Amino acid sequence: MAPFGLMTAAVSLLAKSFSGFSWTSTVVRWRNSLPTAHINQVKCLASQASGRPKRPVNSYMRYFIHQRPIVKKEQANLKIMDIAKIVAQQWKKMSPEEKQPFNEEFLQARRQYNMDLQHYQAQLTPAQRKQEALDKRQSIDKKNAIRKKKELQMLGKPKRARSSFNIFMSERYQEAQGATPQQRLKSLLENWRNLLSEQRQVYTQLAEDDKIRYKNELKSWKDHMLEIGRSDVIRDGTRPATKPRKRSVAKTK
Repeated sequence: MAPFGLMTAAVSLLAKSFSGFSWTSTVVRWRNSLPTAHINQVKCLASQASGRPKRPVNSYMRYFIHQRPIVKKEQANLKIMDIAKIVAQQWKKMSPEEKQPFNEEFLQARRQYNMDLQHYQAQLTPAQRKQEALDKRQSIDKKNAIRKKKELQMLGKPKRARSSFNIFMSERYQEAQGATPQQRLKSLLENWRNLLSEQRQVYTQLAEDDKIRYKNELKSWKDHMLEIGRSDVIRDGTRPATKPRKRSVAKTK
């Protein structure tokens, strides 16, 4: 990854090349072109033909959807990340008056969304509402799990130990036969089954060594988490177990 200073300089250079943009003229062009193509484009992102209505995109995303082809036309070689940085700088420099049309469209779309949502929920059966609540809970749990995984990666949690087959697969994957990943995996499984016991023993030993590596790295990582006050990221199963309190049972004669 490029140093932050170099990245900032590159973004600044790109921004200077677009310094000729007039924010007022941009809003004028937006007002002239928005009622037809742009509204339909945003509407596709904010609603759907059937099922639960989707939340409308916010004011900035509406500006980005409108501004992206304009920036792309000026410099066709720009990547999407570069375009996003340029549009974000444009949006940051715009006055509240220049942002007002985008804000008004978002508020209007949000009012429509709330009405569509009420209409949709009124048509649901009790079983469908129960299923929606379950789906929402599962979606939240999935997002929390992804967020937790990313946090553990940022905190430097060591990677789990690999199995003997995983080591074999990573070593032989590039030379495996097959045009698709599924075909390559099938080929690797076949090759793994055909290995001699002496050949498989090599990977078994590598897997054992990797278990030791993981165990040592995990212990050091846990100790470090305790030192910096992040015991919350350590699983309960790894903490010292507390003895349950004994309940006094009244003797019956």
